[in-house]
Formats: sequence, C-alpha cells, structure tokens
Amino acid sequence: MSEAVPLGGPRFQSEPGCLYREMRRDHGSVVPVELDGGVPAWLVLGYRELHQVTGDPALFSRDSGLWNQWENIPEDWPLLPMIGHRQPSILYTVGERHRQRAAMISNALESVDPFELRHQAERFADELIDTVCLSGEADLVAQYSSLLPVRVLAHLYGFPDDEGPGLVTALNDMIDGRERALAGQSHLASSMARLVADRGEQPADDVVSRMLADDSGFTGEEIVQDLMVMMAAGHQPTADWIGNSLRLMLTDDRFAASLFGGRNSVAEAMNEVLWEDTPTQNVAGRWAARDTHLGGHRVRAGDLLLLGLQGANSDPQVRTDASALTGGNNAHFSFGHGEHRCPFPAQEIAEVIARTGIEVVLDRLPDIDLAVPAGSLTRRPSPWLRGLTELPVRFTSTPALGGTSR
Repeated sequence: MSEAVPLGGPRFQSEPGCLYREMRRDHGSVVPVELDGGVPAWLVLGYRELHQVTGDPALFSRDSGLWNQWENIPEDWPLLPMIGHRQPSILYTVGERHRQRAAMISNALESVDPFELRHQAERFADELIDTVCLSGEADLVAQYSSLLPVRVLAHLYGFPDDEGPGLVTALNDMIDGRERALAGQSHLASSMARLVADRGEQPADDVVSRMLADDSGFTGEEIVQDLMVMMAAGHQPTADWIGNSLRLMLTDDRFAASLFGGRNSVAEAMNEVLWEDTPTQNVAGRWAARDTHLGGHRVRAGDLLLLGLQGANSDPQVRTDASALTGGNNAHFSFGHGEHRCPFPAQEIAEVIARTGIEVVLDRLPDIDLAVPAGSLTRRPSPWLRGLTELPVRFTSTPALGGTSR
C-alpha cells in the first residue's frame, strides 16, 4: 500500500476537516492509511462508498478474524481494545447470531422508562453543577460532560453510583488508545464481570438483569463483552456530543439565543454537531471477504477498512454548501449505518442524556460565557473520537440545589 497516510498526529487534533479534504484530493474517496506500528488499512471517506461498505455485510464483514495482518500485531498493540481478535462481543458477531444479539440489547434498552431516564440525567447533572455553581467558573469537560453520561448509564445498567468515577477513567484510557488502553480495558471488564455475576444471583429492574433474562442463550462472558461495548459507545461519544454542542453554542452566533432562555435551537445545535463535528470521527472497521475494488482502489481479501464517518459527513458531493445549517436533516453517518449501526434505543438514550445535560447547564448557569478565547480551545489528539480537552467557562455564582427537585 503506497503513499499511506499516518492515522495520527496533531492535525487530527487541530484541523481534521482540512486533513480529510487533502486526503480526498490526493487519494479520492478511499485512502490508504497506516495505524500505529505501520499497520496498513483503508480509510473510507466517500459518502457513497461508506454506504456501500456498511450496507454489504457479505462483502465487507464485521468478522475481525478475516484480517490479513494478525501475524504482524503484537500482544501489547495499543489499538487492540478497539480491534478485538476473537472477542465474543456483538461488534464481531455476524449473520443470524448478530441479529439475535442486537435484539437482546435493543429489548433491554427499550425497557428503560424515558421519564425515569430524564429524571436520572437531571439528578446527576444537577449534582455536578452543584459542585461548581458557587465558584463562578468551571471546566465543563473535566467537571461535567466527561462525568455525566457514564453516571447515568452505570445507574441504568445496575452499578452503584460510587463506581462511576472509576469507570470514567477506565473508559477514557481505553478509548484514547495509548499506553493505559489495556489497563482501562481490564478495569472495565472486571467491573462488568462482577456486575453480571451479582445480577445472575440477584436480578433487579435494570438493563443487565434484562439481558441475562433473555432466552437466546448468550453466555455471561458474551454479555460482559456486550456491556463493555455499550458502555464505551454510550459514554464518551455522548460526553463529546455535550461538550462539542456547548462549544458551538458558546462560539457561534447562530445559536446564541439558546444561551439566553431559548430552547428551540438546542436540538438544532446538537444535530449540527453530528454533521460538522461528530464525536465519533472514525471507526474500526470492516474486513474485505474477498478481493474487490472500492473508490478506484484494489482492496485485497482480509484488508481492514476504517469507517470515516466525519469524512463522509463532509463529502462535498453530499454537503454542497457546508456553510448552510443542516436543519432537521439526519442523514449523517454519526450513528453508523446498516445492520451494525447503533441500535435505535441506544441513540434515543444518548440523545436524552446529551440534551438534558445541555439544558441543565442553560437552566442553572444562564449567563454562561467562555473564559478563554475560542481559538485557544484544543481537542484530544485522537483520530477516533473528537472531543475537547477542556471547556473553561465563567458565570454569575448561583446557589447549589443540594438535592432539591427543580
């Protein structure tokens, strides 16, 4: 694979949009890339090509066992948590067994009461705002958005509330794909295993108990793996959705009304982020089941294809006027596409958590403003997930609610 582009470096942090445009200019809609350690892969940036890859599971399989690079992958490769080998989770299950597994997860999530979900999201959001509201300043990433989704999800799954902070750290370490990635994966796995064992002995009204009660015959280990996937996919992208949306509303005049008592444009800002600044930028992946051609390139059997969600969202053949607001258009790839896309109940849960988190900020801190120049805001150096390293704000000091209902 010649002229491969390294999938990493500061430009994914500072100017990914420009980088994707250059990739598209130099290579077209499918780009040869290199992962950590010089491992080759293809990055699919074209909207039509990504639709083809995600819509044809026979040719572009989710079975990572097909990968033609396994013999070159060391045991301590930092991306192993994101590209599992023989990992018994829904991510790498195919065919009818995948459909059964997806149904089990969707049924467990569909049973979440939406009113209870919003209540819990408001409760945790208020508790987090209570810790900063007297000071008149806060970092809405470290002190708010990076803590909120996992607290809500952990409660829905059945975890005690005090395990939330440890799960946040483990998830961030795992998803960033650096030196602590494997340790984060280990902590998350052991926590999930304990919860599944506890609920196997003492069922409750929670997601884990409903998954264990399913009659499809999935093992406890398979459910542990699925819970890890659900927690990782549900927490960090939702946290970044909150942070990226708040950044947009604080820096873009089109959404200024939302900061002063208006709610109408919150959903619009959230949708704009999914098009222009999506939390999940690139996903691993699909594997070619046989030799084929895609985007003018010859793809060999066993090649890894990475899903360039943000690149496809900004494909100029689809976004002919990138400056125009997307309105209610939700034809983006931010939740994936095809049979392996994010389950609809999971999308709804993420949207409720994110929107509630944003609205609580607007309610509790009505005169919020950036505490630093907008141009100084930085992103995590990850080609996979796009989120702010911090979001410093200032506001008039307000009293804590102290557990009272709003």
